[in-house]
Amino acid sequence: PQIISASADATVRLWDLTAGKCFSTLTHHKKGVRAVALHPTEFSFASVSADNIKSFALPRGDFMRNFSGFDTIVNALAVNEDGVLVSGADDGRIGFWDYRSAHNFQDSKTIVQPGSLESEAGIFAAGFDKTGTRLVTCEADKTIKMWKEDENATPETHPLNWKPTLVPKRF
Repeated sequence: PQIISASADATVRLWDLTAGKCFSTLTHHKKGVRAVALHPTEFSFASVSADNIKSFALPRGDFMRNFSGFDTIVNALAVNEDGVLVSGADDGRIGFWDYRSAHNFQDSKTIVQPGSLESEAGIFAAGFDKTGTRLVTCEADKTIKMWKEDENATPETHPLNWKPTLVPKRF
């Protein structure tokens, strides 16, 4: 596909511009799709709606996996070359996910600008810079914030408590 579109009718459409029509409609979401993010190196993409995040393989849009474990409305998605998927939510939560395993390895919360209400913590858009190391977010408190990786983080300071399930789940 040359274009991937998301819609409030809970579908993701893959478009072929040379043929001038939609060649695939993905109906895996139950609620309106709010964002789509292409993986920069893999031939795949992720989409998000109020129910969960899903990833699909291109070119046909084959379902790959669900990213579950959040309880808020997600508005923004971004993926970098290292396979880190970032989700930005209405309540200001930023989720960091491993793109291959769908594991949420870190959650963070944005800080609202002084003088703003706590309800203005929402994140509307997110994207990585060209290096893939800095995250840029556009937020409801009328700010644009840049985030960088904690270079002093170690497995001791940020332990990874992950127990993978070996039983496949139906989605």
